[in-house]
Amino acid sequence: MVAAAGRRRRSGGTLTAAGPGARIVRVWVRMGGMPNPATPRQLADRFVHDLADLDPSVATGLGLNPQDDRLPDLSPAGYQAKVDLASSVLAELDSLEEEAGSDGWDDLERRCATLLRDRLGIQVEAHAAGEHLREIRNIFGPPQAVRQIFSMMPSSTEQDWGVIARRMARVPEAYRSWTLTLDEGTARGLFAAPLQVRTVIEQLTEWADTHWWHDFVAGAPSSLQGELTAAAETATAGTIELRDYLRDTYLPATDGTPDAVGAERYRLNARRWMGADLDLEEAYAWGWAEYQRINAEMQQVAEQILPGSTPVEAMRHLDEHGEIVHGVDEVRERLQQMMDQAIQDLDGTHFDIAEPIKKVEAMIAPAGSAAAPYYSRPSIDFSRPGRTWLPTMGRTSFPMYDLVSTWYHEGVPGHHLQLAQWVHVAPQLSVYQTSLGSSSGATEGWALYAERLMDELGYLDTEARMGYLDCQIMRAIRVVIDLGMHLQLPIPEDSPIAPGETWTPELANQFFAAHSGRPQDFIDSEIIRYLGWPGQAISYKLGERAWLAGREGARAAREARGEEFDLKAWHMAALSLGALGLDDLTRELSAL
Repeated sequence: MVAAAGRRRRSGGTLTAAGPGARIVRVWVRMGGMPNPATPRQLADRFVHDLADLDPSVATGLGLNPQDDRLPDLSPAGYQAKVDLASSVLAELDSLEEEAGSDGWDDLERRCATLLRDRLGIQVEAHAAGEHLREIRNIFGPPQAVRQIFSMMPSSTEQDWGVIARRMARVPEAYRSWTLTLDEGTARGLFAAPLQVRTVIEQLTEWADTHWWHDFVAGAPSSLQGELTAAAETATAGTIELRDYLRDTYLPATDGTPDAVGAERYRLNARRWMGADLDLEEAYAWGWAEYQRINAEMQQVAEQILPGSTPVEAMRHLDEHGEIVHGVDEVRERLQQMMDQAIQDLDGTHFDIAEPIKKVEAMIAPAGSAAAPYYSRPSIDFSRPGRTWLPTMGRTSFPMYDLVSTWYHEGVPGHHLQLAQWVHVAPQLSVYQTSLGSSSGATEGWALYAERLMDELGYLDTEARMGYLDCQIMRAIRVVIDLGMHLQLPIPEDSPIAPGETWTPELANQFFAAHSGRPQDFIDSEIIRYLGWPGQAISYKLGERAWLAGREGARAAREARGEEFDLKAWHMAALSLGALGLDDLTRELSAL
């Protein structure tokens, strides 16, 4: 570990949740200290219990161990400890399966066992391939994770802020531990691409120049300001130290490393992020067909908005003449109102929304974030609610046409409704199935399905439909250019841009810009993201395809039995399955 363990409350060997009156998830009470789990769900919960002790970012993300002031150990030894834990769990799962026999588990246990094998198995495989030794990207990488942990910590009391101060003072040590991992990658000839390194150098520079660490502690109690200011100065110094290491030591060594990862690494990473063993050629062809279909529909909507215009021209028109919210606070309030209204409208009609899930907060993302909006899950006791995050990219005026469906995606009925429902049903499944076991295909696929559902329900006017279709075509283009860049595929002959040529980042950027209403800085950030996170960006559209196929499979099965298909009941059953890999998702959804 990076530092000595902080003070942690325990109850009968059980990790405890943050916040006064916190709900202790029953499965954690059952599993606390149990050395010999008898079922996959018990094994999964013990794994989360052990991993939370090993990795404080896991505990903080779940809302556990509120007095833990450690930061993650990002050294090779820290990564090895986690993969050793995963390997031991897989071995124990094999023993459980041998004891139970092929018919010894019900559907709940079977799904949990399948998930454990998939998620932990690919973790071990990726570690053996050295993926952790070159994990540098502009979003959700190790440096961003260290900063993000502070946004998830409780900050209501002086005691909370004392924990923040102690943890913030350890930022340099956490970052130094990561440089050891990058050094090992260097020794093994495994490098991140220079583009990714330069991007993270720019992010770290912005964090330091904008005084992010100082701003974070500015609202703390006055009695702790001296300690917190000193901690912020230490964290800023650590940020600059990491920036300088990347710029002066690591970046020169990466010279010549290609942006593209090739088919072998791409397949491996697609399995990491989606739980799917893809037919890459089929996915590429399907993505191109989806791009063409959505582009034709956008042409029709553009004609309604600005006759004679292209879709991009119509969106440029909406940037100036559509509905615009002025002010950062004002757009945050508007997004909050949207989510509150969606909860009110959808509860009891298309979903049954539990009371704790009805609280979700719209937030403004900190400076130096990537351009894409994102969502953070609630803690397992709901003391920290689910939150949506809007990066402003320095803007103070916000056209609404491209935010409406995005907040149905990030908030309700998208990520929040799914991931908060998982927290709600964790005692019936396992903490692992409803948190750490998730993969992008099932979660991003649901969020894209949620956008489509709101369109189907008539929530999108003409302007918002253009924004929705802009989001849809972006996800289809992601499939095409993510696969195209990393596998260096030929551009289809019917492309309006560079037909027959091989995809490059420059051509991908040009193609994206020609079909998107997003500003150029967003597009630039997205291209960098795809290159640094291979196989993740395609999970949205392929995940949506799986969700739609599962819905239609369940509908067809009901109708074949002469039964009525109840969409609300299907939604709630689907959202209560917990995490599934994409290869298993459609089958399980069709059986509901």
